[in-house]
Amino acid sequence: MIFAFFSRRRWLSILSTLTLLLICQLTLTNCNPAKFKTEAAQVSQWVTSNIGEPKTFNHAFNQEFPHVFLFTAEGLTTLNAITGKIEPALAESWTISDDKKHIVFTLREGLKWSDGEPLTADDLMFTYEDVIFNKQIPTDWKDGLKIGESGAFPQIRKIDNRRVEFILPEPFAPFLFANSGGGTSSIGILPKHALLASVKAKDAKGNPQFLSTWKTDTNPSEIVVNGAYKIESYTPSQRVVFRRNPYYWRKDSQGNQLPYVERIVWQIIESTDTIVLQFRSGGLDTVQVSPENFSLLKQEEKRGKFRIYNGGPAFGQNFISFNLNKGHRKNGNPVVAPIKSRWFNSLAFRQAVAYAIDRKTMLNNAFRGIGVMQNSPIEIQSPYSITPEEGLRVYDYNLEKAKKLLLNAGFKYNPRNQLIDADGNLVRFNLITNAENKTRVLMGAQIKQDLSKIGIQVDYNPIAFNTLVDKLTNTLDWECYLLGFIGSTEPHDGANIWLPEGGLHTFNQKSQASQEPLIGWEVADWEAEIGRLYTKGAQELDEAKRKEIYAETQRISQEYLPYIYLVDALSLVAVRDRIQNVKFSALGSQAGTLWNKFELKVSN
Repeated sequence: MIFAFFSRRRWLSILSTLTLLLICQLTLTNCNPAKFKTEAAQVSQWVTSNIGEPKTFNHAFNQEFPHVFLFTAEGLTTLNAITGKIEPALAESWTISDDKKHIVFTLREGLKWSDGEPLTADDLMFTYEDVIFNKQIPTDWKDGLKIGESGAFPQIRKIDNRRVEFILPEPFAPFLFANSGGGTSSIGILPKHALLASVKAKDAKGNPQFLSTWKTDTNPSEIVVNGAYKIESYTPSQRVVFRRNPYYWRKDSQGNQLPYVERIVWQIIESTDTIVLQFRSGGLDTVQVSPENFSLLKQEEKRGKFRIYNGGPAFGQNFISFNLNKGHRKNGNPVVAPIKSRWFNSLAFRQAVAYAIDRKTMLNNAFRGIGVMQNSPIEIQSPYSITPEEGLRVYDYNLEKAKKLLLNAGFKYNPRNQLIDADGNLVRFNLITNAENKTRVLMGAQIKQDLSKIGIQVDYNPIAFNTLVDKLTNTLDWECYLLGFIGSTEPHDGANIWLPEGGLHTFNQKSQASQEPLIGWEVADWEAEIGRLYTKGAQELDEAKRKEIYAETQRISQEYLPYIYLVDALSLVAVRDRIQNVKFSALGSQAGTLWNKFELKVSN
């Protein structure tokens, strides 16, 4: 659903969760202003910002949001953020057989990669057969294409240079969505001519060299893409510069080449305060409007010649999650200390924590009332979301319930009103979040205070987003984290979170193909059931039945609390009047000002 926000999905930092931290600006930090103005006068450009560094330039390994592939990548289909419908992208059309098991895509005529080479059905065959279906390549794209109880992949057959046929073992409802390109976990198409050699070649450990291909230290001229923009340069800790792809397929109604804007600069700025300051001084085109700066910016809307767009609740969730992993390393070291693992794996403990967090106060204080309370892994805007009246459990603030649950589970209080377990161990754990997100930092501070009221000591440590993501996906060295996933209207977008072996099944992460296997890794019955239901939901084509399947996943999730959902912000972005053709929406991985980036224009 990522982490600022991770991508369901990818990590939403990002929201930074997360909420669309792609922020446009005119002035480049760490840049000579005179030089910048000269360059800006020569070409049309707009500048975005992000609080974290890009992790990879290889789309198959992306696990974050926002990311460079929002600019550089496309798939067979795409999501229209206004209508919520799947539309053609690299594929101009598709046909689906009556039994829903055969899907034929027809590519647009004359497609080319950013280096001018033809984009053909051979690239589709390479992307799916050589990369996604390759057991030695751990890409989250696999999770979106596993079909049925067996997790089988579709077969793919080349018909001619423009047509391929996917043969599914059974009907698969989210197939078109799964192939919708440069979003989060949706599949983009990779260039065979540029990457095949790295898939075939092996490194010293016998793994495909593809695993280390197109890292962020790669010369951008070597990176071949099919999206509206290509990477022109990357300066660590400063910026990524994108240049218009001269071979991009889209044209406007008059036949003019898209995108309109020649260059995009993605400035890396770790301070949201600095971003807001630059926007207020007139240097930025766009800024994410957070709860902390909404009132101030709203007062300056007319004078500053900008408009604050409101897309409603952001597509994503903020939550805390405990590490439920019971596995250990080959050297015998457990992923989580056994004493704390017993606490975290106690259902009563997790439910008590949920009851002890005062989310209304969090909404009013950390979010200044600009948000909504979230009670489900599926966003409230989705037609698959259910309410408490439909059986969704809600954990309203109740300290007495929290304490009763703990006492009934064998916990006790010492004379200092500190919570101890049955063996006398003081209940104390570490909570981490991404330090760059001020709202989340405030949320974590309140959680620390709230849990102290039931005797739990929280060691709160906001850290750099990149470090946090490494703990969650690689070292697994964490106890409790506060972050978020970005989501969509399609529940299967979260398959890599909810399938027990999914790449973002963070609360009980299995080691991935390139990592040291864990010994004693276990999957709880309720955990397996959610995974089974996600598989079943993808099989079901009847919408009413599909909704009930995903309703049950929400009921189970809220009962067992692998994620304790908190409060989500509204999707608010301030855009200066000079940015034209804005079609703002909170929907989808390319929401806000980005989903129709190829149509944006900049006036002087």
